[in-house]
Amino acid sequence: MIARIIRIVSKEYTLMDESGQRYDAIVMGKVRLQMTPAAGDLVEAECADGRWVIQKVLPRRNRLIRPFVANVDQALIVMSVKDPDFSPPLIDRLSMLITEAGIEPLLCVTKCDLGISEETEQRIREYENGPMRVIRTAKGSLDPSLAHILRGKISVLTGQSGAGKSTLLNQLEPSFHLATQEISKALGRGRHTTRHNELHEVAGGLVADTPGFSSLDFSHITKYELGQYVPDFVRYIGKCRFNDCIHQNEPGCAVKEAVAEGRIPEVRYEDYLSVLQMIQDRKEKYI
Repeated sequence: MIARIIRIVSKEYTLMDESGQRYDAIVMGKVRLQMTPAAGDLVEAECADGRWVIQKVLPRRNRLIRPFVANVDQALIVMSVKDPDFSPPLIDRLSMLITEAGIEPLLCVTKCDLGISEETEQRIREYENGPMRVIRTAKGSLDPSLAHILRGKISVLTGQSGAGKSTLLNQLEPSFHLATQEISKALGRGRHTTRHNELHEVAGGLVADTPGFSSLDFSHITKYELGQYVPDFVRYIGKCRFNDCIHQNEPGCAVKEAVAEGRIPEVRYEDYLSVLQMIQDRKEKYI
């Protein structure tokens, strides 16, 4: 049988096949030595003596460390208009890391019922006019397209604490809150020895139960790579005069030309430069 791991609690695995049927399973020791199985992994399993045993983890498209999830299709950056404030720098840094991981970033703007300042509205519209899909939500109303976006995909949610990630999931799938509460009680507070990793069924898709990209770590990205992970830059990559252009001070830079002509928002470019500077400063520190 080929199935997907949707839950890991210590050494107990829950698999789900294409029809949605669930199976309890264990993993062969040789498999764990080769690769630590993650929620989201597709595996080959056999039934032996009435027990399903994972024999092989199939090749992954991508993998996140926190949460430990494989084969992620998309990451929803959840950002509120206020309480906490809308933060383009955080959105831009998250979207760079999400794109670098081979995952599609989407922006979900919450608490739109609280009133949107002129500046925040302008920032949101800049994202709506760019390549990233944007969904707006408000208290008591949920964009029906959000459920459609989650259907049939593995998703993670990330963003500010307090922006409404759990509220979104609870509106889409009321059983989600109950399921996560029961898991918390079962594992017990302060017990870090039990490894728990799960994908929940929400709106016909699978959603990781823990925030993604909790650490904004750019240490593995070089100054030459960064530009290709900015969604607004992608269509201009490879069109600069110099192949090793980092879109900073070079002449004939297609990205800078797009910024000057208003095709890339200036704030997006400034956020890129701040991360680029951070990468450059890090390199100098180690030389």
